[in-house]
Amino acid sequence: MENVWDINKKVEENLYFNFDSPIVENKKRKNNPLVHIDLFSGCGGFSCGFEQSGFVTELAIDIHKPSIETIKRNHKNTSTICGDIRKIKPKDCKKLVTTKNSNIVITGGVPCQGFSRSNRKQHDDDERNFYFRELLKFVEEFNPSAVIVENVSGIAKAKEGYFLKTISDEIAKLGYKVHTSLINSSEYGVPQIRKRFFFVGVKKKYEWLFPPKTNFIKDFVTVGDAILGDLPSLGNNQSKRSYKAEPKNKFQLMIRKGSKELTNHLSPNHPQSTIEMIKNTKPGDAMYKKFKQRIRLNKNMPSPTQVCGGIRPQFQFGHPTQSRGLSIRERARIQTFPDSYEFMGGITQGRVQTGNAVPVLVAKALSGQLKRMFQNKKLRGYKGDIMQNDLF
Repeated sequence: MENVWDINKKVEENLYFNFDSPIVENKKRKNNPLVHIDLFSGCGGFSCGFEQSGFVTELAIDIHKPSIETIKRNHKNTSTICGDIRKIKPKDCKKLVTTKNSNIVITGGVPCQGFSRSNRKQHDDDERNFYFRELLKFVEEFNPSAVIVENVSGIAKAKEGYFLKTISDEIAKLGYKVHTSLINSSEYGVPQIRKRFFFVGVKKKYEWLFPPKTNFIKDFVTVGDAILGDLPSLGNNQSKRSYKAEPKNKFQLMIRKGSKELTNHLSPNHPQSTIEMIKNTKPGDAMYKKFKQRIRLNKNMPSPTQVCGGIRPQFQFGHPTQSRGLSIRERARIQTFPDSYEFMGGITQGRVQTGNAVPVLVAKALSGQLKRMFQNKKLRGYKGDIMQNDLF
């Protein structure tokens, strides 16, 4: 059997990715007034947030097999395509989506590895940096009311601003007014300092403002708010499926809505040396001298940015009060996925999915603002159009 963890293979050659013929699963649809198409969907951060705002995600496309299985598990009425988007013709996808009398929004968390500061081998000419052109083909075919592109903050400075200008210009050429902003997720109720760059293109008949921020430094949601108090403690490589207590705060009330049983609450299988290392690391400090970003979380602060970490990611953060890494459920809470959202593919692929996802509350804020815009309601918020020195 082929070794899927061959370190000499590129990520794209890994067996968790489908580079063969795209696999299509078509679901029955009704005529929906608010339709969402999720390209480069990952495990469905955009989809989950959009559906919380009243949209119906009718189509999700991604190349990562476990992510598509997660979509199918949690969005049972969503048609899916698992495959390389470069092999998928937008015209062939029209039969999978309601286009009559609908406001359609296309979103895309376009691959960002070439721009990401967490990638020590970042390269402006990484072929994945140009996948946004595939998204534009869908925009041209479907002519949606709005389009959202999400990427890491580094995209603004990559290739001396080439990608920032090119993506904005290409969306504008298709008939949209383009607005850009660097969004810090913690300012929208997410217990994580996660800065991501958003392009929002809306048809010229609309006026767009980015949604008003809901949280500021003094009232950021913390790691402790998110994962301490109601979740059971775990030993090494241990799983539990029952809550130990009722929700302790508003965040936990929100995140547990509709959930009766815990899923994905499995701790990593650490060697004893790792357990001792976490135990002896002060919350907020780095666990490794070489990797300063891999810290033991401080319960009184939001988490730093969760990342994917490649196809075989090690645990990224130490638990603030227990001598272990985070469970997938804890990582999912830090990304504001509801506890009812189940991740497929095991703990390693769960790290990949939760690290790549758009935080649900950010997607909900953006989609709620789009819904109000489509309903011709007066918008509150800000224009965006960030300055370069705001990025870092």
